[in-house]
Amino acid sequence: MQFHEIRFPAALSFGSMGGPERRTDIVTLSNGYEERNTPWAHSRRRYDAGVGLRAMDDVDEVLKFFEARRGQMFAFRWKDWSDFKSCKPSETVAHGDQTIGYGDGVTTEFQLTKTYRSGDESYTRNIAKPVSGTVLVSLAGDPQSEGVHFEVDLARGVLIFDRAPDEGRDITAGFEYDVPVRFDADRIHTSAASFQAGEVPSIPVVEVRL
Repeated sequence: MQFHEIRFPAALSFGSMGGPERRTDIVTLSNGYEERNTPWAHSRRRYDAGVGLRAMDDVDEVLKFFEARRGQMFAFRWKDWSDFKSCKPSETVAHGDQTIGYGDGVTTEFQLTKTYRSGDESYTRNIAKPVSGTVLVSLAGDPQSEGVHFEVDLARGVLIFDRAPDEGRDITAGFEYDVPVRFDADRIHTSAASFQAGEVPSIPVVEVRL
């Protein structure tokens, strides 16, 4: 994976527009009923980085970032200000936010995940890019210490325990995270005149699968 472990300037992603998208194939039958199927098990997120720009210096910073990523070539981290915590945006990350697995006495690696629930339905999303220093972990409610009891692979979003959790012990975690994205175009169109007139460039970015 061609990925640079660097975050798009968070101050510029603030105010951007975007969110998850899904792909649904819909066939309308002759009797008027529908058949709906999806080839995607997971959603994909899209954003417009241009909306967060406020001044020409912001444009300059984005151009530097764009050139350093070689346009669409290298993916990078993106902070989605509406969805970047294991808890609600208004809450503080805590050890028990998300249940990510159960010990079996053998497995030492566990993927960070976030579960979205509504009614009786839920969707579990793998978190591949946790933010350094924000990951909290508990085993059966007992807080663990990073660097002593576990390590975090920040490139994969995987917890690595020094010893396999005992069978049946629930593993919970709280964390902040970024979205792995790339630019969705190999060019950026902007000018000082149009920007000063209140127009902002469209700079699309799209989530990548890891």
